[in-house]
Amino acid sequence: MITDEQHRLLQDESDSIAPASERRCAVSRESLDKSLLIRFVLSPEGVVVPDIDRRLPGRGVWVSGIKTVVETAVRTNAFARSLKTKADVPADLAQTVESLLVKRVANIFALANKAGLAIAGFEKVFAALDKGSVAVVLHGTDAAADGCSKIDRKFKAIQGSRGVLAPIVQVLTIEQMSLAIGRGSVVHAALTPGGLSKRFLEEAERLSRYQSSVTDAAKDFSEAKSEG
Repeated sequence: MITDEQHRLLQDESDSIAPASERRCAVSRESLDKSLLIRFVLSPEGVVVPDIDRRLPGRGVWVSGIKTVVETAVRTNAFARSLKTKADVPADLAQTVESLLVKRVANIFALANKAGLAIAGFEKVFAALDKGSVAVVLHGTDAAADGCSKIDRKFKAIQGSRGVLAPIVQVLTIEQMSLAIGRGSVVHAALTPGGLSKRFLEEAERLSRYQSSVTDAAKDFSEAKSEG
């Protein structure tokens, strides 16, 4: 069964992508591409809520998509200043955003599995690497380092010989990965090429950036621009 959230994600997959545009962070006042920001709006009850999809009506407040920056926005009353009105800001707003981003990544992983793009299990991932059919490697955040490194070394070597990147994602726990695709103890997984695999990687990068520090995120963005 496909949930409402997964159905919406499938609709997003088929939507045309609008040209990138910049918005100003309410905390740093720096103008950034909106893909690097989180949008917030005021609910009819006057409560600040995250608009992860950037689709909710009303005037938006944009904050850099990093958890510590969202925490700063909460602490410094940046939302009320930007909206120029009273705003009720939940103390756990930054954690709510993280939970929504985690759910989003898990849902796309589930969709990729339903589409037949997911491979789960150490041996199966290793075999898929030999066939050269892996686009993204996944590990649980609580997976043992030894098993991860064995897969990663092989994946990097294979992708390197082909002159392509070897994206490795480690943002979901073993339990979250397992629940997403309805299998027991999914420690290692992989996605084969496809639109949903690309979408998964984009959302995983968004979550990873949110969980990073400001310094790390700036470094990653700088490196991505130089590679582009």
